[in-house]
Amino acid sequence: MSLLEVRDLKVTYPGGAAAVRGVDLTLEAGGKLGIAGESGCGKSTLALALLRLLPPGARVGGEILLDGEDVLAMKWGRLRAVRWAGASIVFQGAMHSLNAVHRIGDQITEPILLHRRATAAGARRRAGELMEQVGLPAARASAYPHELSGGQRQRVMIAMALACDPRLIVADEPTTALDVMIQAQILRLIEGLVGAQDVGLVMISHDLAVLADTCDRLAVMYAGRVVEEGPARQVYDDSRHPYGRALSEAFPRIGDPASRFAPRGLPGDPPDPAAVPSGCAFHPRCPVALDLCATEDQALREAGPRRRAACVHVGSDGTGPPRGDGARTGNGTPDGRAAPAGREAAEGGEPAEKGAVANSRAAAVLPKRGVGGTPVEPRDTADGRTPTEGTEPAGTRATGGTEPAGTRATEGAEPDGSTAGEGPEPAGSLADGGTADGGCRGDGGCRGDGGGAGGDGPAEDDGVRSSAP
Repeated sequence: MSLLEVRDLKVTYPGGAAAVRGVDLTLEAGGKLGIAGESGCGKSTLALALLRLLPPGARVGGEILLDGEDVLAMKWGRLRAVRWAGASIVFQGAMHSLNAVHRIGDQITEPILLHRRATAAGARRRAGELMEQVGLPAARASAYPHELSGGQRQRVMIAMALACDPRLIVADEPTTALDVMIQAQILRLIEGLVGAQDVGLVMISHDLAVLADTCDRLAVMYAGRVVEEGPARQVYDDSRHPYGRALSEAFPRIGDPASRFAPRGLPGDPPDPAAVPSGCAFHPRCPVALDLCATEDQALREAGPRRRAACVHVGSDGTGPPRGDGARTGNGTPDGRAAPAGREAAEGGEPAEKGAVANSRAAAVLPKRGVGGTPVEPRDTADGRTPTEGTEPAGTRATGGTEPAGTRATEGAEPDGSTAGEGPEPAGSLADGGTADGGCRGDGGCRGDGGGAGGDGPAEDDGVRSSAP
């Protein structure tokens, strides 16, 4: 039997705002489930609904089974016994989650006294142990919240969540507003505690990279629904839903040329829960939407082993949406990715080299001119190839295609081997702004009159240089 099972959960706030619209989730004991999505997608509402912490007036439907017992059907006394002891929550934002006029030791001991019926001395001793467990000195139990840093307050919240040895912890963006060093410490702390105590974890965040590194499985929410679910690393690396792909591509990967100009972002905002679009709720922002997406809602379907995605492009073989098949896009690139400002996308949606024309219009064919203003012929190397700007072989495009000998690896290459630009360039100049008085090297470094770029000294002789006229 699963530790937590959510079946067709629906939450509607007064006024008709449908914050959660039919969510199904499962979590095993000792498992770590991440829930990702932009602000306004229903993540925090889902977290509060798991322990019936929603404000009065909210209508909740479906089932929330905790160890087989429906939380939504519990009487008030039973619900109070389950909170903190059976399932606890780390609220979003430790700055305003702690009581400012009570010492942190008293706030940690309160659930211990209530649920464990311990003595005051035993509760204080337990609070000290919890503080040491989360990396805080027990002596800090007498401090007030304002005397602690943001990371220390977050550790206090985690200690409170662990106070009564619950079987389930719901962490609602536990690293919000923390710097990256403290964030990494908090994440490792949560991961270690969950693994050591065999506690189930539901972790909510808008940061897909954090969840992929911390959790076993990942569910992506949009407009109150789960649009994709599967193993965390697979969802992050190879998302089958265009929304999950957009979230993943918002974080550049170090060393990956495909994400060199990331983050790309996603235009627009999630829809108003009170006015969800018809059909697939994501279709107004989807780069590969079809006409039927505006009228037909998409249910979760199999997208591979232990994977589900709610997209019309997900086939029976588990393939995801196309990256460039001529489907309607929102920004003109074949795969729907937003091209970075000042850069032109090359074929297949990949970024173009630095020499590409920024506004994608054809530039006038102008001959290069020497120092004296007279036209000069393009300089070729001994094997008849013009040196390219990067480390690619001559005539090789950045996208893997080949060009005729003598052309640059850009879209704006001219027939005479020069690079198309918006105006005449100084002799030997490169499209990325590097200039020199003489010929240019193939690896992007220019040589002047016996000096390196800038004329400070000899250029490093590690690339092919064009011959002098």
